[in-house]
Amino acid sequence: MAAIRTHPHTVVDELRSLLGAGQVLADPDELLVYECDGFPIAKGLPLAVVFPRSPEQVAGCVQLLARHGVPLVPRGTGTGLAGGAVAYGEGVIVCTSRMTRIESIDLPNRVAVVEAGVRNTALSDATVARSAAEGLPAPLYFSPDPSSQKASTIAGNAATCAGGITTLKHGVTTQHILGLEMVLADGSVLRTRTEGLLDGLGADLPALVCGSEGTLGIITRVWCRLTPKPQHFRTFYATYGSTFDACATVSDIIAAGIIPAAMEMMDGAMVKVVEDAFHYGFPADAQALLLVELDGVAETLDEELQRVLAIAQAHQARGIQQCADARRRAELWSARKRAFGAIGRLSRSYCTQDACIPRSKLPEAVAQIVEIGRQRGLQITNVFHAGDGNVHPIFLFDEDDPAQVQEVLRTAEEVLAYCISIGGTITGEHGVGVEKIHLMPKLFNEATIRTFQAIKATFDPRHLANEGKLIPSERLCIELLKPTALNTPGGAT
Repeated sequence: MAAIRTHPHTVVDELRSLLGAGQVLADPDELLVYECDGFPIAKGLPLAVVFPRSPEQVAGCVQLLARHGVPLVPRGTGTGLAGGAVAYGEGVIVCTSRMTRIESIDLPNRVAVVEAGVRNTALSDATVARSAAEGLPAPLYFSPDPSSQKASTIAGNAATCAGGITTLKHGVTTQHILGLEMVLADGSVLRTRTEGLLDGLGADLPALVCGSEGTLGIITRVWCRLTPKPQHFRTFYATYGSTFDACATVSDIIAAGIIPAAMEMMDGAMVKVVEDAFHYGFPADAQALLLVELDGVAETLDEELQRVLAIAQAHQARGIQQCADARRRAELWSARKRAFGAIGRLSRSYCTQDACIPRSKLPEAVAQIVEIGRQRGLQITNVFHAGDGNVHPIFLFDEDDPAQVQEVLRTAEEVLAYCISIGGTITGEHGVGVEKIHLMPKLFNEATIRTFQAIKATFDPRHLANEGKLIPSERLCIELLKPTALNTPGGAT
């Protein structure tokens, strides 16, 4: 990473002069809030955190930082789970969370233009309200629905190519992005969309930028695809005596050619903690719960539901509860999205992993992940997007115990290596960040990694934009493991 050529105080003073004192944090006590994102193991104090209020202010900040050779780290609301928004080497965090303007909602052409800091649900709420005001029979909305959608920003969703509960049928974020505006590391502005043009020309730059985790620049505006909000649903949950039977149900539903809007699973430990916390009426002795929702044309849903219920019963579902009431349906999805918040009842700290595996391997894979934890003396619970094989094993530990932190990292690496070995990949939606960067060579050969690095150098030849994340780099290596496994925790070289 390029060294800062100017005294840090000078950089901070110039940022305050550019933005105003209320938009720059540099006090060490205030910076502690920004030492990590939703992955608490990777930590680093930034030189400063800036809060631009417009795309133009982002460009001004980046030009100033580039002039002084200061590395930058893009950040939304910090809900990322792979350490992608952590600053090292006196980098400056450019936080876009105050850029919350919905610039336009074009219902006839089904596109909305938003600034980077607009929250995921804020856009959907606005488009649904506008649809109602204009009398549309089916309201439009922004489809991607990560569990963090009440807090996470649309630019952050794009940067990690976030998924969500309805990814199985409706697709991940990149499939709902029509265009992007991005400030490159030298402060110049790249726009991948021409005003008034519905489809891009030339290379598919939005698809390239989606999932790049801020390594190519800072997303400042997003052209979002709006789609009709489903109006007809069939929702049920089934409880099981084993996770194996629940996972086998998922695999056979897809094998039968049925694509539900969502199929979410919680294991027994997670069912119990959610029930204890929120009292949804789930049976206390369930070893797994599968929550399934079908959407589509009302006339075909009942027949499809019966086929799915038959598959669940064939796999020893102990109890099946259908839900036609809108309030109860909302409660069930709330139960799924609030699951992570309930984990504090089980452990002081937790780390959520994220891998994708072939659906046909789900039954044995979930059992093997739990067994890996048992062998290492760690409790692992599971709540995940079962329909697309996106598993989220949750490691419970005490982050104040360095030995436990190291054991979590080693266990996570073993779990991810196992997922790779059965034809999976190391992330389904959370991204690579610093957490998994050392595993990239296990997925990609040298030629592919060199191509990633060449793309990075094309956009950011000075390696100032979120260096050391996603793409393996010799310029900055964040090492989380001690020498007995890999290297020292939290070190930066």
